[in-house]
Amino acid sequence: MLPLVALVGRPNVGKSTLFNALTRTRDALVHDQPGVTRDRNYGICRLCEETPFALVDTGGIAGDEQGLAGATAHQARAAAAAADLVLFIVDGREGASALDDEILSWLRKLARPTLLVINKIDGTHEAMVRSEFARYGFSDVLAISAAHRQGIDDLADEILGRLPEQGEAPVPDDDPGRIRIAFVGRPNVGKSTLVNRLLGEERVIASDVPGTTRDSISVDMERDGRPYRLIDTAGLRRRSRIEAAVEKFSVVKTLQAIEQAQVAVLLIDASEGVTDQDASILGAILDAGRALVIAANKWDGLTTYQRQQAEALLTRKLGFVPWVEPVRISAKHGSGLRELFSAIHRAHASALRELGTSEVTRALEAAYEANPPPSIRGHVSKLRFAHPGGNNPPTIVIHGNRLKDLPDSYKRYLENFFRKRFNLVGTPVQLVFREGHNPYEGKKNELNERQQAKRRRMLRHVKKRD
Repeated sequence: MLPLVALVGRPNVGKSTLFNALTRTRDALVHDQPGVTRDRNYGICRLCEETPFALVDTGGIAGDEQGLAGATAHQARAAAAAADLVLFIVDGREGASALDDEILSWLRKLARPTLLVINKIDGTHEAMVRSEFARYGFSDVLAISAAHRQGIDDLADEILGRLPEQGEAPVPDDDPGRIRIAFVGRPNVGKSTLVNRLLGEERVIASDVPGTTRDSISVDMERDGRPYRLIDTAGLRRRSRIEAAVEKFSVVKTLQAIEQAQVAVLLIDASEGVTDQDASILGAILDAGRALVIAANKWDGLTTYQRQQAEALLTRKLGFVPWVEPVRISAKHGSGLRELFSAIHRAHASALRELGTSEVTRALEAAYEANPPPSIRGHVSKLRFAHPGGNNPPTIVIHGNRLKDLPDSYKRYLENFFRKRFNLVGTPVQLVFREGHNPYEGKKNELNERQQAKRRRMLRHVKKRD
């Protein structure tokens, strides 16, 4: 367990920039627009390898207790209450404000160890900036520029001198047995609500306002004795509707979360069915080669007739991925979660299954005998042997001759045959075709003198006969 440091302050004072500087990552979304960060984002500061500590980035406290601003402030207060040290971040360029005074008053009531950090001092008169915040009564004040990494090392040393040896923050692990699950989908389909339901707490902000989640938030949990890492992502809209730069960064973060995950859960709104944007997101998951589970959320709000129509629509729209298991859930009420995790486990096991060379080759021979490839321009492709090429997704490498002439229909037949043979569900199967190299390709057969003389005699004989 590591000690925990919370970054607290009003919007747009540089908390996320400082978080990235201390963790030496780009995990926090940074933009000049106020209010970009909303949820708690945890990381590890390893500037001193011997004494690492946990760091939590929070959204700006704007003084409003209603709506998204109120939910963001609630997340920041929860992080500060659990921290061993609070870094009160203020803006050195704009100076002290009434909102800073309110936050300081709340921090004093919280009675947690607090350190005042003046950010954005580059281009300012440091002595004047310090004098402006002297009325806050802190004996030690650190002036930094997170964007230019000015004063970061001194800040880290000061933090280490104030932290206890042990804390309550869990150490994130890279346990290979931990299943990494990314929840993706359009805005307002219930991704954050589902994550909160699985965790049993309001860990991320869930709201009816589309686009509430902007950053990808990773949370570790255990369920029935198995470890998981849940990744809540921002909703993906159609590209033509993405205008703000922040939303473009959110899309990049979501695509990165899909790459890092082992299983992607695509949430769709059961009342709206599978839309074109859902199909576009599904294509991004398939391009990444990740195992896939489709969860039809808000199933509890449908009538019997609407459920029948939704079932028919799912069958028709998802016909091009028959290997995907759709499940019906309600993130709000928690129904269908056991079926959801059963589908996740099957997809995860299929994606990471280790295949042997002998069994893959025997399966290829069986597929060839059951349905040989068609003749193309008088030639038939020869499939000689196969071997596994990796997992997540399962990859099978097939060797033979004239494989470039194989039609797509036969490639799909082979994919479906392997999928059925090895019981692979919920994961794409990648086939790689490799042709043998012809050692005489590009080489001209040069005749020696004896062969040339024999060729001349043969040609003279043919001419006399004619």
